[in-house]
Amino acid sequence: MIAQHMKDARFMDKALLLARKGIGRTSPNPMVGSVITRGEHVIGHGFHKRAGLPHAEIEAIQNAGGSVRGATLYVNLEPCTHWGQTPPCVDAIIRAGITRVVCAATDPNRQVHGHGVAKLRRAGIKVSVGTRANEARNLNEVFYTYHEKQRPFVALKFAMSLDGKMATRTRDSKWITNERARAFARSLRGRYDAVLVGITTVLYDNPHLGTRIKGEKDPVRIILDSRLRIPLNSRVLRDGNVIIATSSSASTSKKARLSRRGITVFSFKGKTIPAKALLAKLKTHGITSVLVEGGGEVIGSFLDARVASHIFAFYGPLLIGGKDALHVSGKGVATIKNALRLRTVSFIPFGTTLLVSGTP
Repeated sequence: MIAQHMKDARFMDKALLLARKGIGRTSPNPMVGSVITRGEHVIGHGFHKRAGLPHAEIEAIQNAGGSVRGATLYVNLEPCTHWGQTPPCVDAIIRAGITRVVCAATDPNRQVHGHGVAKLRRAGIKVSVGTRANEARNLNEVFYTYHEKQRPFVALKFAMSLDGKMATRTRDSKWITNERARAFARSLRGRYDAVLVGITTVLYDNPHLGTRIKGEKDPVRIILDSRLRIPLNSRVLRDGNVIIATSSSASTSKKARLSRRGITVFSFKGKTIPAKALLAKLKTHGITSVLVEGGGEVIGSFLDARVASHIFAFYGPLLIGGKDALHVSGKGVATIKNALRLRTVSFIPFGTTLLVSGTP
């Protein structure tokens, strides 16, 4: 049994490595990799390359290039049983004559959860669940959050001086971090469905908010602008890949002008845009993950709402000072024991810039 467990873990590690190849390309689907073995040998492998393309199990069966009857299939997520953009994987596994399936975790999607495992077992296939379960969940943390919490996964990204300032009192912030760190920060955008900033960031920085990496998709750009102050020549409005969240008191004529340009406008009651209400609205539009980049008030509002699932905090080796310098705001906590604490913390140096990354 120990030998079998070690063998299963070894092949599941290969499936997880394959799954990572789909990072930033599979949304709203999870990242999935699959390996087919006969004895000690891998005879087929594959991963889900992009939403709408064949799932990992199908890729692995086709990659085997011959019969997989009597073989074992490893996959980091429960095989699907429903028709989406592609046929059910469970049916293909049964037809192929595979006799054992090892999956790391069950699918959190209510359409699938437990049904794939049950159907395989009814077909006489031995199924093992749980090998590398934690690793599988961590890999697809966005997918799990989206289905279990019924809202998009939220990551907060910001850059600070050593004294906790995000910009000077004149709102100058170029640059707190070095070019290597900024390049990595831009690459993060490709991992998420959307990137979000407040109107102050747009007015002061006129950001691009794209990945600027050849071959990488640009995320949806979300702008929080309760009074619709956004200039129509802003770089973020270069195409229709934009959502602007505003209040009911904003100019109706400007809402109409934006809509005519193909830009989606969400309108919320009151003078502010509640983080939880915004996330609920984004879910209805199929947004599974959001990278919140600022500014200080926006970061603070998401911290206050306790919806952050990951933090990327970049620290530059400088001191800014000043009581009016920009910092993370919001209501904050009253006591240290109620502060948002990180676990599984990583410290990643980019030359003179340090990234502190972790999960609340």
